[in-house]
Amino acid sequence: MSSAKKTFFDFALLRRVFRYAAPYKKKFYLSVALAILLAAITPVRPMLIKLTVDEYITHSLADMLINITLIQIGLILIETAMRFLFSFTTALLGQSVVKDLRVATYKKIMGLNLSQFDTTPIGTLTTRTINDIESINDIFSDGLVPIIADLLSIICVLVVMFSIDPLLTLIALIPFPIILIATYYFKESINRSFFKVRNAVAALNAFVQEHLTGMQVVQAFSSEDREYEKFKKINKEHRNANIRAIFAYSIFFPVVEIVLALAIGLIVWWTSKEALHLEVSQFGKVTSFILFMNLLFRPLRVIADKFNVLQMGIIASERVFKVLDNPDYIDKEGNYSPQTIRGSIEFDKVWFAYTNDNYVLKEISFKVNPGETIAIVGHTGSGKTTIISLLNRLYHIRKGAIKIDNVNIDDYRLESLRKNIGVVLQDVFLFSGSVIENITLRNPDISREKVIEAAKLIDMHDFIMRLPGGYDYNVMERGATLSLGQRQLLSFIRALLYDPSILILDEATSSVDTESELLIQHAIDTLIKGRTSIVIAHRLSTIRKASKIIVMDKGEIKEMGTHDELLALEGYYHKLYQLQFEKHKALV
Repeated sequence: MSSAKKTFFDFALLRRVFRYAAPYKKKFYLSVALAILLAAITPVRPMLIKLTVDEYITHSLADMLINITLIQIGLILIETAMRFLFSFTTALLGQSVVKDLRVATYKKIMGLNLSQFDTTPIGTLTTRTINDIESINDIFSDGLVPIIADLLSIICVLVVMFSIDPLLTLIALIPFPIILIATYYFKESINRSFFKVRNAVAALNAFVQEHLTGMQVVQAFSSEDREYEKFKKINKEHRNANIRAIFAYSIFFPVVEIVLALAIGLIVWWTSKEALHLEVSQFGKVTSFILFMNLLFRPLRVIADKFNVLQMGIIASERVFKVLDNPDYIDKEGNYSPQTIRGSIEFDKVWFAYTNDNYVLKEISFKVNPGETIAIVGHTGSGKTTIISLLNRLYHIRKGAIKIDNVNIDDYRLESLRKNIGVVLQDVFLFSGSVIENITLRNPDISREKVIEAAKLIDMHDFIMRLPGGYDYNVMERGATLSLGQRQLLSFIRALLYDPSILILDEATSSVDTESELLIQHAIDTLIKGRTSIVIAHRLSTIRKASKIIVMDKGEIKEMGTHDELLALEGYYHKLYQLQFEKHKALV
């Protein structure tokens, strides 16, 4: 709670949010102007009713009564139109700001280093991009400007009431401290409930998402009943959090009605007493003051809610700005942008750690000549995949340098660098969509004819045409309707289409069936021809064709040489060969 209170008074955050409204200042000024006009027009109708009762009804002026009634109807129509325009303008302003903020946040996330995704849950970034930014919209549609409009309305009503009868106004306001105290405690209670509901929703979403994704494991180990009980417990906490919020509303609104009734009772009592004493009619004043009190209490019913909305919007903006201010961003953008590169690669005493000083690569040095194929082997966790991640500038190295064509990779424009490096990963990620959309990544510059030509080049056209719908077959989320080998084959077509100068194959032939392996091996032979290639080796046949093999262990290069040279050393590679590849001798 203390953090929430502190955030509410962080006007620097509020100013920063409103800077995003600068392109829409006309909408903002219009909403403020409408707020002032609505506040000014609010007490007019009760004043007209007082005039009607005191002057026209008392003196039986039928013609004037008709005129004043028509004026009242016109005023109601004008006020209704203004309130509609005010609500629409504030909502439009909020959505415009949300649109720009969401684009800026998503662009920032797209440019974050992968280290951020290693340490930050994806659900957190999703919440920042969608839910939190939507809360910022409430600052405009239900927060600051509507609060200003309500406060101006209260001030205008009070000014008119004091101008009519100061003593009666003070008497009517005698119960007012009760509503102020009730509003304060309601605001605090709702605020606490809001945080509990928000945390409960987050827990519920995380549980459902995780278990739907892992449903195969849940069912395979007959854990449905246990997970169902866990879900019931989390869902119960969500219900209880909502009930606490409902309870606060259930108390607050009746209290407001009771205080309003008490204030109206005091008005009637005092004016009746005054009428008996002065022998004058007080009907007009009583009627107008009852209407004034309703106009006074109407914004008070919702202003506590609006303050909470504003407060939560500020808290949400703080979370969003933490993403936008994240320093772990690819901020060093070089200017070197060649159309093509020859493909020479040099690692010069490279050190890298994912966290602190726990180095996973230690003084890595090697060279790859243009058109040469090297293989990197080693046990799991030896640093093989990290090497190719650094080459693609997915992470920043701690020490040393990486050069392509004798130019430091930090000096390249990132787009130019990655355009010339093709990557085929072991775990191929496919998006929900057609085969051709996943191959081209929805790049409109790549025609269907080019895709078919590339598929035929590596003998995959027939395989795709066997799928229902061929190139228009929907692979579903994460390629769920395709086997691992089939997904791998699509990634090879994708790499061939982008025609990179440097090709990286990360365990590209692991865990696939024999038929897919033969297709993949043919694809590899086609892809590496004339390109600089780095192969994270798994199959012995790939290793044997490499001009150089680098043997990694615990982040260090232990050996380097050809297959025969390394076997002759009878060192690390020889042990790997005996342990991992002996069963594949038949392929050699």
